[in-house]
Amino acid sequence: MDEGEGRPQPHLAALVLARGGSKGIPLKNIKLLAGVPLIGWVLRAAIDAGVFHSIWVSTDHDEIEKVAKQFGAKVHRRSPEVSQDSSTSLEAITEFLNHHREVDIVGNIQATSPCLHPSDLIKVADLIQKEGFDSVFSVVRRHQFRWSEVKKGDNKMTEPQNLNPAKRYRRQDWPGELYENGSFYFAKRHLIEKGYLQGGKMAYYEMRAEHSVDIDIDIDWPIAEQRVLSFGYFGKEPLKEVRLLVCSIDGCLTNGRIYVTEDHKEMVSYDYRDIVGIDLLKKRGIQVRLISDRDCSKTLSAMQLGCVAKVSVTNKLQVLKDWQEDMGLSWKEVAYLGNEESDVECLKQAGMSGVPADACAAAQKAAGYICKSRGGCGAVREFAEHIFLLLEKVNSARKQLEEISSAGKEMGKNENSRKGNKELMEKE
Repeated sequence: MDEGEGRPQPHLAALVLARGGSKGIPLKNIKLLAGVPLIGWVLRAAIDAGVFHSIWVSTDHDEIEKVAKQFGAKVHRRSPEVSQDSSTSLEAITEFLNHHREVDIVGNIQATSPCLHPSDLIKVADLIQKEGFDSVFSVVRRHQFRWSEVKKGDNKMTEPQNLNPAKRYRRQDWPGELYENGSFYFAKRHLIEKGYLQGGKMAYYEMRAEHSVDIDIDIDWPIAEQRVLSFGYFGKEPLKEVRLLVCSIDGCLTNGRIYVTEDHKEMVSYDYRDIVGIDLLKKRGIQVRLISDRDCSKTLSAMQLGCVAKVSVTNKLQVLKDWQEDMGLSWKEVAYLGNEESDVECLKQAGMSGVPADACAAAQKAAGYICKSRGGCGAVREFAEHIFLLLEKVNSARKQLEEISSAGKEMGKNENSRKGNKELMEKE
C-alpha cells in the first residue's frame, strides 16, 4: 500500500468468519459451490481487489484452515469461547482485533456471499479510508410491499407498511427500499471496541441485485450454483474458451470395471449420456481426446467415438503437453477430466479440471470441479455442461475487468483531485 501525505494508511484487514459447525449444511464454508469451496469465492474477490493490507480467515476447523491457506489467506485460530452456536460475529471480530493490534479497520466479509466482486470492495475501501466514514455496510434494493403481521388469535386486521393500497405503485415508478444483504460490514477499530459494527459516521454501499446471493437464504444449493455461474467473479485473468478436453477413459468415460468373458474377452460399460456430452462438445468446436494407462484400443474401436486417443500411456502429462503444443493452445484453453493419481499433474496443469464423484482423494484435491456423477455414469456429460456454463462467463468476465479498471481509475482521479485542492489551498 502507498503512503499518503507523509503518513502510512490505516491497516485495512479483510476478515472472513468461517466456523466449522453448521446446523444446516456440514462444513458449509468449504462445501463445493460450482466446483469451488464456498469460502474461495470471497477470498478470490478480496485478494484481487488489492485494497487490503492483510486477508484473514477466522476459524476453529483444520480443514477450513487448509482451504483458506490454499487460497492465499492468513488464518486466525479462534477460541472455543467464540466458536459456539450462540457466538456473535462481533465477539469473533473483537477477539481477532485483540490478537492483531496492527489492524485499524476490519472488512468483515461473509463467506456465504459468493457473488461478491472486487470492484465492490475497491469502492467501499475508498469510502472508509478516504471519505472518512467509520462504518460501511452492504445493501440491496428491493421492490417488496410490506404488511403488518397478525398473530393467530389476534382480533386485528393487517395494515400496509410502505404502500397505499388505493394507489399501488408500478415497479418502474417506485424506487423501492434498501435492505442489508449481509455481504460485508466494514468498521474502524474504535467503533468495534465500543461494541458496534455499525455506528459513527455511517454509509451504505448498494450492491447489484444479481450479486446479492446469500447461501443462508438460498438453501437450494443447485439454484445457488446457477446464480454463481451466471454472476460470480472468476478471477482477474480473463476466461478463455476451451478448445480441447482430454478425458481419462477408465473411471471417467467408463466406470472402471472390466468384465472378462469365459473366452478371455474384455467388456466395459458406458453411459449414453456421456456420448451425447462428447457430441455436444464437438458441435461447440471443442476437440475431445481420450487417454488411458492401459491398452484399451479394442474397446475404443467398438465404441466408435471418432476421437483421437492415446493408450498404454506411462506419462499422461507429457502426452497432454504434446497435444497442447501441437494445437498451439494456452493452458487456459485446455480442460482435463481424470480420476486417478496418474491424472493429478494433468489436473493441476489444465486451465479447467474436473473429476467424477468417485475419483481418488488425490485427484479430487487437485481438481477445480468435482462432479456429482460417478465415472461411467454421466460424469463426462456433467463436466461438458460445466464447461458450457463457464464459457458463457467469457464475455461477462471481460465486463468485470472493465469495471475493476474503471473503479481503480476513479479512485486515482479522486485522490489527485483531493491533492490538487489541498495544494491550491496551501498556496492561497
